Amino acid sequence: MLADDSGLEVDYLGGEPGVYSSRYSGNDATDSRNVQKLLKELEGVSLEKRSASFRCVLVLYRPDGKYWSFEGRLQGMINDMPAGSQGFGYDPVFLLPELELTVAQIPTELKNKISHRAQAVNKFKEAYKKEGLFKE
Repeated sequence: MLADDSGLEVDYLGGEPGVYSSRYSGNDATDSRNVQKLLKELEGVSLEKRSASFRCVLVLYRPDGKYWSFEGRLQGMINDMPAGSQGFGYDPVFLLPELELTVAQIPTELKNKISHRAQAVNKFKEAYKKEGLFKE
């Protein structure tokens, strides 16, 4: 079985929303409400203190109990307001300082190359190719 989970971790908030990213604003959460709650929590906090990362953990689990895990992490900052129309979730407020753009402002092709999920999947692929890692 191959499964993954992803979330947003904001350093100033002690890693929140983390595993609760998709339901950060409650059980009836929407992307918009989650972003609004996040921005409210960070109100008055300077950009330098808004470091964050998108984190993905991908796990391959076998019925015999053996498993392997692979992690991807995209580092960035939480912007003070949404920008861009591509992507979903927290993409409009997740700023990539080196590009001076949010994830919602970059082309999908670039996002698919640098994302936390892409990093985890690439590590999985490398391990699969290397010495038959998943074989008995």
